Amino acid sequence: MPKKKPLKGDPEVNEALKGFDIRIDEFGEITSNFEIDRINKFLNENVPDKKLPEKQGKDAKHPETNEEEEEDQG
Repeated sequence: MPKKKPLKGDPEVNEALKGFDIRIDEFGEITSNFEIDRINKFLNENVPDKKLPEKQGKDAKHPETNEEEEEDQG
């Protein structure tokens, strides 16, 4: 089975992740140049959670926003 040829150039990434670099050192520790909170915020905003399908069925808005809309209507 032939080996895969390495890809040349940088991969296409979302604008919010430009410059993101992640590596695993010799001790198995993950090191990154972005803070974990920034990565989590990006994932929460852009990646749907498959384990929480009930959230997708409801409004995708924040609960605070829904309360304000209900007060305006009633």
